[in-house]
Amino acid sequence: MANDIMIINAFVLYIGVMMGIGVYYYRQTQNMSDYFLGNRKLGAWVTSLSAEASDMSGWMLMGVPGFAYLAGLNSAWIAVGIAIGTWANWHFVAARLRRYTELAGNSLTLPEFLQNRFNDHSGLLRIVPAIFILIFFILYTSSGFVAAGKLFETVFGLPFQVAIFIGAGSVVFYTLIGGFLAVARTDFIQGVMMFFAILLVPTCAAMSLGGFGDTFNAIENLNATMFQPLTKPDGSTMGAIELISLLGWGIGYFGQPHILVRFMAIKSTKEIPQAIRIAMTWVTLSLAAAVAVGMIGTVYLDVTLKGTDSETVFLLMTNKLFPPIVAGLVLSAVLAAIMSTASSQLLVAASAFAQDFYKTLIRKDAEQKELVWISRASVLVIASIAVFLGFNPDSFILDMVAYAWAGFGAAFGPAILMSLFWRRTTRNGVVAGIIVGGSTVLIWKQFEFLGLYEIIPGFIFALIAIYVVSLMSKPPAKSLVDTFDRVDQSKI
Repeated sequence: MANDIMIINAFVLYIGVMMGIGVYYYRQTQNMSDYFLGNRKLGAWVTSLSAEASDMSGWMLMGVPGFAYLAGLNSAWIAVGIAIGTWANWHFVAARLRRYTELAGNSLTLPEFLQNRFNDHSGLLRIVPAIFILIFFILYTSSGFVAAGKLFETVFGLPFQVAIFIGAGSVVFYTLIGGFLAVARTDFIQGVMMFFAILLVPTCAAMSLGGFGDTFNAIENLNATMFQPLTKPDGSTMGAIELISLLGWGIGYFGQPHILVRFMAIKSTKEIPQAIRIAMTWVTLSLAAAVAVGMIGTVYLDVTLKGTDSETVFLLMTNKLFPPIVAGLVLSAVLAAIMSTASSQLLVAASAFAQDFYKTLIRKDAEQKELVWISRASVLVIASIAVFLGFNPDSFILDMVAYAWAGFGAAFGPAILMSLFWRRTTRNGVVAGIIVGGSTVLIWKQFEFLGLYEIIPGFIFALIAIYVVSLMSKPPAKSLVDTFDRVDQSKI
């Protein structure tokens, strides 16, 4: 009981600090630019760590270690795909998206950018993207709440459903109150906590087993296939489709709204080279450590974990490794990971509803303060739906994330890339691409054709749809082409 109290105190302290940050930034949130982009004044450190923390979530501290616990180095292919995708997104997309969104009517959301990019007055480029944002972010946020449920269930023995409400309530509070500035600042703190926690656990566990050499020998003696990257958990050899599916996680980065919005919020593109170095260091070390946690857990823990229980390996190792107060701080990093992504997702989903549904269809003349309050109300509704969908404790966190990740990657990745880099892209082409990409993921997932991860066909079909429909459409107006060409000359 005393141990639980010390861990609870650490959690309460952490949640209290996060909520305090939310209250502080409440005073600085006066309009939609403040609430959704922090008025475009984030520096390199906050932008990079906020982007990575909002990206990785509980699936890095629970999902990936759980996969590695079962599959060994076979799980590392996801990490390789993610690392490559992270670098490509920062290197090719970040600067141009930052410039273009400001030149295109100071766009605050991705749907608004697409509307301004093509001077669309029909509302299609606000409504169609917003539909897919709401669908897939509810699924994505739900995965975070499942992770929160498993965290509190494992650590405190709380009923799973009660645990979800505790985690969801914390996230909703500071998202409601502080908006983007609060989320970005807390993401920075959470990113630091996640980084040190994921490095600390496998290092300490290996040292307690006699060092990394002895630990690797113990893993190999237990199951030699753990060090064979092309061998699956059942002992069979990985095929080309399975390898492509794991690496395919990387292309999803081009379409993740909660990551892309960080690029839009950085104060200057001059900050991006430093942000890339910070982000890639964080991602590379963190993902390598996440795989190590799972593999070392096979020999460090006294119990054998099966099915969804494998995703608690990080939690169980932490409880066994450290005294209660230290364990509480490390486990707070798991809560930090969950809260960082869930808050970012709630914020982007709320912006989609307020900016792209409410203002477009219901009250076109809505004032800024009204839209902020509508956004806050929609956070409550979206979070409630996500909690309801997350009530099943047998859900694999990584599977839920993979589905939402594919949806965003296929629906928005091709649309963003073509809008940024091909001047012949048209409004009709982008609308077709978003519908084809998002719908392909929804359909492919149900049938699992060829065992191929749904993001691959969704991404390819969306690119084809944008290209073909754009060529069939009337060429874009000269003013749109001129703005396209001005992006490279911009000093923003």
